[in-house]
Amino acid sequence: MNICVFCASSLHIDKKYIELAGQVGAELAKRGHTLVSGGATVSCMGAVTSAARAGGGRTIGVIPQVLVDIEVADEGSDELIVTTDMRERKGLMDARSDAFLVLPGGIGTLEELFEIWTARVLGIHDRPLVVLDPWGLYGPLKQLMSHLYDEGFTRAEVFDAISWTTTVDEAFAHLESRSQPVRPSIAELGESTR
Repeated sequence: MNICVFCASSLHIDKKYIELAGQVGAELAKRGHTLVSGGATVSCMGAVTSAARAGGGRTIGVIPQVLVDIEVADEGSDELIVTTDMRERKGLMDARSDAFLVLPGGIGTLEELFEIWTARVLGIHDRPLVVLDPWGLYGPLKQLMSHLYDEGFTRAEVFDAISWTTTVDEAFAHLESRSQPVRPSIAELGESTR
């Protein structure tokens, strides 16, 4: 599969997040998948790509011209695509991917997560969407989604469209099974749901 990994490019994060990205890249290569990434060499994005290549994996990087100078484009990619803007970047990453894996990240990662998540809820695609969150960074997001559901702003499909995982093995099991994700339990959400 071509697996798109959304993750941080921030330089000011705990090294455990960068190590996690490296583990994901190594596992992706070990399982014979191709990595689709944001095309930069910094932080988690660089770690996942470097580890995938070190393990013999194929990498596709997609980066807008505006970020080439800021983030240092991954010239070592098997395929590096430079786009005119962020929208074209996300569109190409989406089009080239069979599944999506979201690691801890900031607002850029959240934007990518929400776009793919929304498209899945709307039935625009049925590709696996998996979040790998060993330390609970996205716990408040899960609670917010539960609250939005309780207030009538989302439907139950929002929970069915995504899988929340805490280990690399669990994340790849969900990606590879292509099975329907399981709705988080009330205890996992931290709030009641309808």
